[in-house]
This record gives sequence, C-alpha cells and structure tokens, in this order.
Amino acid sequence: MKQQENNLKTTEKIQNLLKLNGEMTAKDLSKELKLTTMGVRQHLQILEEQSHVIFHDKKAPRGRPTRYWQLTTESQSVFPDKHQELTLQLIDSIKVIFGPDGLESLIEQREKDSSSHYHKSLDQLSELKKKVEKLADLRSKEGYMATVEYSEDNFWLMENHCPICAAASKCLSFCRSELALFRDLLKEVATVSREEHIVEGARRCSYKIVPLYPNLGQ
Repeated sequence: MKQQENNLKTTEKIQNLLKLNGEMTAKDLSKELKLTTMGVRQHLQILEEQSHVIFHDKKAPRGRPTRYWQLTTESQSVFPDKHQELTLQLIDSIKVIFGPDGLESLIEQREKDSSSHYHKSLDQLSELKKKVEKLADLRSKEGYMATVEYSEDNFWLMENHCPICAAASKCLSFCRSELALFRDLLKEVATVSREEHIVEGARRCSYKIVPLYPNLGQ
C-alpha cells in the first residue's frame, strides 16, 4: 500500500511538471524529481497505460531521436475543475430564467468584483514586472497555475490550467471578460494580447504584455 501511495505521488508530480512546462524528456523529469531516468520511465509507463501521457520522438543532432512526453486530453480529469457539472447547469439555468442578457450581466459583475480585488493588489506596485508577477500569484491562488516568462522587452503571463474551462467552453464571454480585465489592470503601463487559448485547443493560455514605455518593466 505504501509503495502504491509513493507511485501516486510521483505520477502526480510528473503530470504537474508536464502541465507547467509542456513536453519534457524523461531525463529532464528525472532532474526535477531527483529520481533516476529509469525510475521516471516506469512512472511514465503507468501514465501512458492510463492514457494520461503520450510521447513523440524528435530527431537529434547526433545519435538516436530524443523522446518527449506530454499530457493528453484525458489527463485534464486529474486537475481541479471547479465543480464542472454544477457550473454548466447554473449557466443553462441563468440563460433560461434571465436570458442571454442576464448571463452577460452576471459575467460583467464577476469582472467588476475581480477587477476591484486585483486593483487593490496591483495598484500599489510601481514596476510593471512586479505587477505581472503579482497578477500571476493571484491567478495561481485561483487554480490557474500561472507563471511569468520574459522575452526581449516583453512579459508573458502563462496560465497552464483553466479551473473554469468547462464554463469558458460553454460561454466564451468568460474568456473575453478575463482578457478585458487584464487589459484594464495594466492599461496605464502596457498592452495585453492573448496569444494562446486553451478553449481553442492550446496547451495553455498565454498573454503577451508589452510595456508602453521603454524600460518600464525594469
């Protein structure tokens, strides 16, 4: 039983790493988990049998191709989904009782509440970098597994999981609302665009944040 628990914990860690980083090799995973490559491969085999991971081989400059592992659509059931079934039922009920306009009003109110909460945390920060990092921290606490990356003079907010994915797929206004929220939060210092979208089949949602003024993020 103890060995079974250990296996479960390791496979969960592997899935979290693949969720955060995208495709990885067994060697990369072994470094992160401080396990042998052979040990990681055994856990990957378990996940493959559960249809939670798949692999593909990439041609290497020398020698044999390198094998990369990534999550499957089936793996999404492992991650929290904010009471998916209930959420979808509530969306349908709101449409029936209050109509499309009622649902839009609800989403707008949610956006206002989120905006107020986020502004309290971000407005006290002067540097764009700190604002983006704080935003990622707030989003991670809500289940989005958010990270920040840097590319030349731009910032990237990466959301590796969508805890409201079912609701967003049912009603795209939720996603439109979140993009509008990010743009409002940073409108004085940066422009925001969504470059990847989970609902459209991407592995994650990514937001490109471009400073309005040179060296603003320094």
